[in-house]
Amino acid sequence: MIINPSEVPKETGTNYPEQFKAKVAGRIKQRLGNAAGLNDFGVNLVHLQPGSCSALRHWHSQEDEFIYILEGKLTLITNSGEEILGAGMTAGFPSGEEDGHHLVNRSSKVAVYLEIGARKSNDEANYPDEDLKAKSNEHGIIFTHKDGTVYN
Repeated sequence: MIINPSEVPKETGTNYPEQFKAKVAGRIKQRLGNAAGLNDFGVNLVHLQPGSCSALRHWHSQEDEFIYILEGKLTLITNSGEEILGAGMTAGFPSGEEDGHHLVNRSSKVAVYLEIGARKSNDEANYPDEDLKAKSNEHGIIFTHKDGTVYN
């Protein structure tokens, strides 16, 4: 199936609990994989505004992730520190590796990248910098504190 990204809806916002939403307020996603009818993995075209984060720093128990920078410069923050990624650079994050990661746009221009990730119903996302965990189930994603208490 051929997809014209200009025809794919742009989504803002997040399903994070309220106190974390501001960190990703400048993220605009277009779900290209959904538009193509893909089920096993997702592909998103993301525009990240200056000052915004791609996500909270996290790692997945069951899902691989891959990013490809198309335009601009982004700071990749992992357990190892920070590295600037520019157009044409990529990074991958294998499932189960406890290496919290996210992108931050510290530049003055919008950056654009592709993110590709698995879709596993039994995945857990762990957020090392926050009191937050996410668990996938047949109804969607449930966010809890690290002690298992559900966010309201």
